[in-house]
Amino acid sequence: METYLYEHSDGKTVRCNVCSHRCLIRDGARGICNVRENRAGLLENLVYGKIIARHVDPIEKKPLFHFLPGSLSYSIATVGCNFLCRFCQNADIAQMPSDRNGLIMGDMTVPEEIVRAAQAANCQSISYTYTEPTVFFEFALDTAKLARENGIRNVFVTNGYMTPETLHKLSPYLDAANVDLKAFSDEFYKKFCGARLGPVKETLKLMKSLGILVEITTLLIPGLNDDKTELAQSAAFIADSLGVETPWHISRFHPAYRLTDRGATPVQSLTAAREIGIGAGLRYVYIGNVPGENGEHTFCCNCGKTLIERRGFSIRKNLIKNGQCSYCGTKIEGVRMSEKG
Repeated sequence: METYLYEHSDGKTVRCNVCSHRCLIRDGARGICNVRENRAGLLENLVYGKIIARHVDPIEKKPLFHFLPGSLSYSIATVGCNFLCRFCQNADIAQMPSDRNGLIMGDMTVPEEIVRAAQAANCQSISYTYTEPTVFFEFALDTAKLARENGIRNVFVTNGYMTPETLHKLSPYLDAANVDLKAFSDEFYKKFCGARLGPVKETLKLMKSLGILVEITTLLIPGLNDDKTELAQSAAFIADSLGVETPWHISRFHPAYRLTDRGATPVQSLTAAREIGIGAGLRYVYIGNVPGENGEHTFCCNCGKTLIERRGFSIRKNLIKNGQCSYCGTKIEGVRMSEKG
């Protein structure tokens, strides 16, 4: 499958313009993601339609707490990623091509089949998730267009490293995104992800300006990105550049992949980070990967009442009515937040 966004350079060399690495790829080589290959000047996406994972998930698993709460989302992925995160939670599929000499696996399918499966499972959305959806952008875009025609919404769970060109092409069909803000340090991004912070910040701002519902996740790793000053900088960026209504999920780290030299994030660190976010004026700051914590619930930003009570990925009760707090009438930001939608 020929990729949608690339340009020719000298001879048969091409430049991929799908993500912010903008890889310059010589004939016969692949980009950083290891799933885009230059074949005699034609840039091919090697994972188009090759689905490695598909599941019916609660939308809360993405996590999205302010988008169709309580609904199901048909979730798909191919192998590959344009980051090389040492703490990758899905390394078996995300890092497969990088770790296994370019190996690509997956069951061939077409967008029509994905949409039919979503309809059959009563899913209100399709989520492009588990690995980085930018690497299978062409298949995601073709599926998203068809989903929209059939009244199904589209969600990206992403590291936010797509180019503005990619996002502009996708945005007419993209309803919501959960974007990883892995740290507020360019050094962290370079050392632990093989990327840069700047493009992620620009993607977040562009998503908001395009009217995409954005929620943010930060995986809090002990000793690496849990400095209180850095967390305050993240919170300030979210509040000032994206808006205080933007949900921020602070998730618990567990040792994984190539980062096993430290334990899980202490709950008190997650709680402290949440307090930093609230102190910066953010209305909705959540704690993830710790079921049973109050940080899972949605509270009214005005009267403080509990409006959505969660445990894990399930909703126990939803007291938002017509997008408003049922106690004081304050607007609660999100898409179809009421219990009955």
